[in-house]
Amino acid sequence: MRNIFTFLMMLFASISFSQTVGLSVFKAGFTSPVEITHPAGDPRLFVVQQGGAIRILNSDATINATNFLTLTTATISSGGERGLLGLAFHPNYATNGYFFVNYTNTAGNTVIARYKVSSDPNVADPASAAILLTIAQPESNHNGGTLRFGPDGYLYIGMGDGGGSGDPGNRAQNINDNLGKMLRLDVNSSTVQTPNYGIPSSNPYVGIAGNDEIWAVGLRNPWKFSFDRLTGDLWIADVGQGGPEEINKVSATTAGANYGWKCYEGNNVYTTGCAVSGTTYTFPVASYTRAGTGTCSSITGGYVYTGTTYPNFLGKYFFADYCSGKIGYTTDAGAITWSPVFTAFSFTSFGEDATGQLYVAGAANGTIYKLVDTSLGVNAFSKSALQLYPNPATSEVFIQSETMAFPASVNIFDISGKLLISQSLLSEKSSVNTGTLKSGIYMINVTDHSGADYTSKLTVK
Repeated sequence: MRNIFTFLMMLFASISFSQTVGLSVFKAGFTSPVEITHPAGDPRLFVVQQGGAIRILNSDATINATNFLTLTTATISSGGERGLLGLAFHPNYATNGYFFVNYTNTAGNTVIARYKVSSDPNVADPASAAILLTIAQPESNHNGGTLRFGPDGYLYIGMGDGGGSGDPGNRAQNINDNLGKMLRLDVNSSTVQTPNYGIPSSNPYVGIAGNDEIWAVGLRNPWKFSFDRLTGDLWIADVGQGGPEEINKVSATTAGANYGWKCYEGNNVYTTGCAVSGTTYTFPVASYTRAGTGTCSSITGGYVYTGTTYPNFLGKYFFADYCSGKIGYTTDAGAITWSPVFTAFSFTSFGEDATGQLYVAGAANGTIYKLVDTSLGVNAFSKSALQLYPNPATSEVFIQSETMAFPASVNIFDISGKLLISQSLLSEKSSVNTGTLKSGIYMINVTDHSGADYTSKLTVK
């Protein structure tokens, strides 16, 4: 067994074909999922539903029967772009139990609140709520919603421009308004400006004109941002007005960036005469328009892949387009590669687990998918007079050969090398039951009586 596992790992590491982004169903059964996240080092995934529930998705793809937290209509308003939108666990969650949420209250305003886990690690204490910020929203859209802790330990909050076409209140460029900004709070400060947070001294408007909470300006609707867990770089996906969808990347230490909206949309001038002489604007590292995605486009930001399962993915930033159903990836070189269309999934959020594997949420069908590299594997069967069919398989797969020495053994492994199925083959045409396997990519290995060894990729629908 150890030799087979080592062979598979060497095989994975040696593959140099161009990667193809595929999806493997991890778990269905959610309602309008809009966030997937986890506490540091925790194997569980926490799935945020826009209607107000946070549900725990375990590593074995089971969902806890009891919600981690439920915010009711007495607390939130949901629908459209409103609702429970963001969740971030304190870096020291394992010891202090704090987590933070971003939701729309019944008045339609953005609320950033802190909660604490109860004595049961699978259930939060609803009575522990402490509000940090309430930000008035003039419209029902462009709420942003993402919360992340940066490598500096501070809480970052992505705020949209408050809605309306073309930022009618010019809020994104107004340094006295928290809308259209990236905010940064010190939730550990012993010297607080409000009851529940302090201001990092390196925030760009501390001690001068401008709101102290602001970290960066000029955003339209940052629907998901993330930090590269290896480099600390900040990647922001900003939804466009009707032209470019943009991806911004800066060092985590870059204070006071101006991403340009509404003076610029992507690299294009949006409002003539808006740009201020002497101001440095940060332009996207990559962008795309709806011409390449269909009649509408709306970017959903993701993560840089840092895992070890898919070497071809390493260092690439993955994102999606909500309208077209495509997943893309890019690097700081700016070229975008698109997946095929995944029909009507309406991707609303990516997630990263403790090992760096990536997930994506389909709001339309309430399913969490795992990203896979479908170029993994070789087909040694066809070169050795063995037939494997159907591939992709559903409930069973047939292995046929007129030259193999029987009896033979067949083993099916998942992409981590875990043995899932093992059985004997006694005749030149045998079937293997694959009905117990989830949709995804597997490796199938056959060893005949003479010791000849054959390996192929197997896809299960």
